[in-house]
Amino acid sequence: MATKIKFGTDGWRAIIAEEFTTENVARVAYATAQWLKKSGQAQRIALGHDCRFAGELFAETAAKVLLNEGIEVKMSRGFVSTPMISLAAVQLSCGLGVIITASHNPPGYNGYKLKAHFGGPLQPEKVQEIEDIIPEAVPFDYAAVSLDSYIQSGKLEIVDFETRYVQHIEANFDLEAIRKSGLKLVYDAMYGAGQNVIPRILPDVELLHCEHNPSFYGQAPEPIAKNLQPLERYIRETGNIDCALATDGDADRIGLYNGKGEFIDSHHIILLLMHYLVKYKGLSGKAVTAFSTTPRVGKMAEHYGLPFEVVKIGFKYIAGIMVEEDVLIGGEESGGIAVKGHIPERDGIWMGLIIWEFMAKSGKTLDQLIDEVYEIVGAFKFERNDLHITEALKQKIVTNCNNGSYKNFGKYAVNELQTIDGWKYFFDSDRWVMIRASGTEPVLRTYAEAPTMEEVREILSITEQTICN
Repeated sequence: MATKIKFGTDGWRAIIAEEFTTENVARVAYATAQWLKKSGQAQRIALGHDCRFAGELFAETAAKVLLNEGIEVKMSRGFVSTPMISLAAVQLSCGLGVIITASHNPPGYNGYKLKAHFGGPLQPEKVQEIEDIIPEAVPFDYAAVSLDSYIQSGKLEIVDFETRYVQHIEANFDLEAIRKSGLKLVYDAMYGAGQNVIPRILPDVELLHCEHNPSFYGQAPEPIAKNLQPLERYIRETGNIDCALATDGDADRIGLYNGKGEFIDSHHIILLLMHYLVKYKGLSGKAVTAFSTTPRVGKMAEHYGLPFEVVKIGFKYIAGIMVEEDVLIGGEESGGIAVKGHIPERDGIWMGLIIWEFMAKSGKTLDQLIDEVYEIVGAFKFERNDLHITEALKQKIVTNCNNGSYKNFGKYAVNELQTIDGWKYFFDSDRWVMIRASGTEPVLRTYAEAPTMEEVREILSITEQTICN
């Protein structure tokens, strides 16, 4: 019996050579083709792969199945980022975009992401429709399909998605201002698919881990502080860096550092982007954030007279609103952010360039710009703690949360509880803790915000003691 393929919050992911095989990729591609033929969308797919092991093999397997089923394919040669595929889906009027990537997962994984014709994640109900029609086996010999014959017929076109993406950047940013600013900037690609872009547009930027290594040197390419210690050390040892940008394996998530080698979390990045786009660029629109993001985004939205909405965790929920409404910015705690004027898609490089342009045009340091944000919303710190616990204890804590068992966490009394996606306990307007269980593993995530990092860590420690005893 064939493996049951299940799409998660952001695509299907599995371990290479165990469940992620050419046979299973072919099955998913076959279902994708059948769905597209009935969808009413253009019978055309933008297809690519990131830097992971055997990406080209899996992408070519998908192409053979799609082409055999009558779908026109626009495909890259060499690795591309997720935002490049999403942009191409729009620019080339495709019914779908498909990228072979496991994003920020460990190097042993690969995956299959579906992008809609509008350049963002395919809506969850439509992904489910595709999942529901994945066959036990592909009903023809896909390995025997000749890609060359489809190139000759024009049904398969090799497209330089990276150059199209670079041209889109050049049309939307004042790169000259960044080049002439004198800023000392660093980019860490984490061996991911964004590695060629920054050298093409800003050749003076210093580079880390911008070479092709499918093993990522054993490190999961997720741009969070614990994974970016080499970058942090580089900033501290060099001593004259103004800002450092990092992106994940498929370059849709952002990590950021100031000149002191301090990690700048996504909450601060979202607020910086909002502040620049409204005050300095004169833009407007709704702000949409995931439930685990700081409520100070709402405070800034109120300051600028913008509508504000909080949604469940998962960028697909943000993208759905961006397609339907006038949205200025959509962001989540995990580093996925999208803004008006681009695609409704997370894009780490795009967000980093906005920050660098803000620094270059204002002549201010990143810390000075954060101080401008603090003048509006107040100073704060944030941290997340992933508790690796037994499934039994996880379920016990979830039951306690559902039953309203937690009225205080040590000295912190709960004044308000929100339950959009997890449990967010507010102690006052400046302090809160959130508890959310992973749906796929025995992990419980706790998130906290307070005026200082010392207090954030105190809240996280007290929370762990309260719920795990």
